[in-house]
Amino acid sequence: MNTVRYDLPEADDFTRPYWAAAAEGRLLLRRCTDCGRAHHYPREFCPFCWAGEDRVTWEEASGRATLYTWSVIHRNDLPPFGTRVPYTAAVVDLAEGPRMMTEIVDCAAPDLRIGMPLRTTFREAAENTWIPVFTPS
Repeated sequence: MNTVRYDLPEADDFTRPYWAAAAEGRLLLRRCTDCGRAHHYPREFCPFCWAGEDRVTWEEASGRATLYTWSVIHRNDLPPFGTRVPYTAAVVDLAEGPRMMTEIVDCAAPDLRIGMPLRTTFREAAENTWIPVFTPS
């Protein structure tokens, strides 16, 4: 029996560059050439000025971020999250501007502080599927 997993992305032709970069340890963003703003999660259009996909490009992020907020999850019944509790779900502000939902790793919850500097690292969620997470820098 194959267990359904709720932590794996559904890569498609558009997001494949994002997930390929993550497997190489690189975080990608999308940046609009019309308004200049970066955004995350990856979308084909600019969510700020609505420029089309021909004017929005992939860009490698620095990997630097600051902690905006977090919550320690003690119960999650969706596979495989139940095997990882407790874990720290978080929202971080990337140095390039976008806000990103993620997980904080290698840091005890009592040591977290709003505004603390973080850096991207990657966790292998499945064979050849790497997920960006953050750790204190």
